[in-house]
Amino acid sequence: MSSAEILLLSAIEDNDELVLISTEMNQSHGNVYNGEKMNLEVLTNEQCRFMFRFEKQDIDILRVALGIPSKIVCNNGTVASGIEGLCIVLRRLTYPNRLEDISPIFQRPLYELSYILSKTLDIIYDNTSQKLTSLDQEWLSEEYLRTFAEVIHERGSPLLNCWGFIDGTVMPICRPTRHQRIVYSGHKRVHGLKFQSVVAPNGLVANLFGPIEGRRHDSGMLRESGLMNQLEGTMNRVDGTPYSLYGDPAYPLRPHLIAPYRGAALTAEEQEFNKLMSAVRVSVEWTFGKVISLFAFLDFKKNLKMYLQPVGKYYVVATIFSKCHTCLYGSETGTFFGLNPPTLEEYPQ
Repeated sequence: MSSAEILLLSAIEDNDELVLISTEMNQSHGNVYNGEKMNLEVLTNEQCRFMFRFEKQDIDILRVALGIPSKIVCNNGTVASGIEGLCIVLRRLTYPNRLEDISPIFQRPLYELSYILSKTLDIIYDNTSQKLTSLDQEWLSEEYLRTFAEVIHERGSPLLNCWGFIDGTVMPICRPTRHQRIVYSGHKRVHGLKFQSVVAPNGLVANLFGPIEGRRHDSGMLRESGLMNQLEGTMNRVDGTPYSLYGDPAYPLRPHLIAPYRGAALTAEEQEFNKLMSAVRVSVEWTFGKVISLFAFLDFKKNLKMYLQPVGKYYVVATIFSKCHTCLYGSETGTFFGLNPPTLEEYPQ
């Protein structure tokens, strides 16, 4: 099952959820919305960061950067402002909420919330997801790659040409009603969707591939992603020598991809190399952790029902939000390597 098929299946079933919610919208447990609609202006910065993970003055900047229009019109005719749509998505992902939990915040019935959530997710995904799949970006030019390689080397890497790190992660999901064996990861012993990330030392995800089935191996995911072709075509010095990524032992050894020394009888020098590279490679785990820390909805697998919600799209959009958060407020990875990310205005455009 391909990434596109998994996303499509989730989106199709999400429409079923809309119908179900619309049918049940008049039941007594469904809606409590008797007051005024949410007004972002009356919230403090602290409240905004708690509820939406971004400060109040940055919400509209984020909306513009993500290409969300000032007015959103859903397929059923429901209308919302771009700010409201963005806040609904952010609040949904920030905590393991049910729609009925956030209904009082936005003073919207459940079916309207679901339509606005779905429409805004699609807008964000369609406008920005291509930035997660292409390495042909200004902030990944040869000048930046040279800087990345220098700061990684200064932090202890024995490599002079390593500009970033690659790893795969499994997002656990609720056991699906269909295709259970396909999405089951025997290594992690969970049902889940897999993603492959490339992380730069400024804290940004340079490339994200997925979702694919949880049973797939990292090397198979690398092959299907087509990442090696991009690396070979764009990640080179002026003289033609390659800039390389560093990954774990699951990855093959290539000019543009370095892995640890393998085997039970490593020399002292080989063991030292592995130790030094492991110390800098941990930054990729910090970046995975930031996505989940900011958007805890993704960390509660009972909420992630593949055939009722677009769970793969949730993770992609959460990664986009996390990148924007890094552009605005920095990251642990950037601090570790002493690098600042591009500004929010520079990055998404």
